Amino acid sequence: MLMLIPLQITFRGMDPSPTLEAKIREQANKLESFLEPITSCRVVVEARHHHRKGNLYHVRVDIRVPDAEIVASRDPKEHHAHEDAYVAARDAFDAVQRRLEDYARQRRGQIKHHRVPTHGRIREIVPAANYGVIESSDGREIRFERESVIEGNFDRLEAGDEVRFVEVEGAEVPIASTVHPIGKHHLAGSPVHGDRDENA
Repeated sequence: MLMLIPLQITFRGMDPSPTLEAKIREQANKLESFLEPITSCRVVVEARHHHRKGNLYHVRVDIRVPDAEIVASRDPKEHHAHEDAYVAARDAFDAVQRRLEDYARQRRGQIKHHRVPTHGRIREIVPAANYGVIESSDGREIRFERESVIEGNFDRLEAGDEVRFVEVEGAEVPIASTVHPIGKHHLAGSPVHGDRDENA
């Protein structure tokens, strides 16, 4: 079947699997049935070794449509079935399909919703696991993946850096789809846990 959606598949912590890649392409093809134009689809499959259970699999699906970005991921900490990479991929695509359906309903209802980037500061960076945590200006913790940082600046981020971010709509846990680093300026009233007071 001809793949009309530009698709990028990345494997981390594991060898590329042609069989799994074919399954992912098959699931991505199903998204073409939506009337909303999909401009790209990025999929990251990451194996995270667990000393008791072997590899656990984290799958992230990032769909772009003309005026939005829709992200779904399935984390092995929450879904034990994701000891199977195929199950993790299936569940992630099921989740992104539901969000596409919500997006399509919103468009059909002519609901205008322009998301303004939110400010926050980097609370924690975990390079080995390719993710970080933002503390937003309203005190919430927002997780983001390496791929979410614009212009590949993930490795330059440090705790305390100020960022703007766009939060994924309808996510099960707070997730940032896009992160824009803007510096180390302190946000009033939003201390980062673990910061040291040099005057103490």
